[in-house]
Amino acid sequence: MPGNTRAGLMAELAVVSRRYMASYALFGQALADHLGLHPTDLQCLNLLTLEDGPVTTGRIAELTGLTTGSATRLVDRLERAGHVVRERDAGDRRRVLVAVVPEKAAEFGRVWDRLGGWVALFDDLDDSQLALFIDHMRRTAEFSAEQTARLRSGEGGP
Repeated sequence: MPGNTRAGLMAELAVVSRRYMASYALFGQALADHLGLHPTDLQCLNLLTLEDGPVTTGRIAELTGLTTGSATRLVDRLERAGHVVRERDAGDRRRVLVAVVPEKAAEFGRVWDRLGGWVALFDDLDDSQLALFIDHMRRTAEFSAEQTARLRSGEGGP
């Protein structure tokens, strides 16, 4: 059976991975629409809720791969929508930090919870399979960040 050969599996992986990425992007768009946010703003908010605390706009630029100017406009939109606030750094009053509004973060978490099922998709896997998925997701996130930077630098071609 050709699907069981290495070449067949790699060809199937190429197709399935494109469908996977498209479904994730479309889900992100639907979730952003549901919350009244731009998809990039939604992903930034998602990343901010994973940080240990308030961050600088420069850090937001790093997290999202945006320029600092674009990151500032993104923070402006999130602030207008009530998802984040700007606050002075207690240690360095010249520095401004961006903090997620706790109530909005909780609301974001409740939406995720209502959609549920994401982690449950992996309930039937054994520990080694789960570790494989975790490794895949880490590697994919790193690779995606590299490719995003490459595309934004113009290296990816037309």
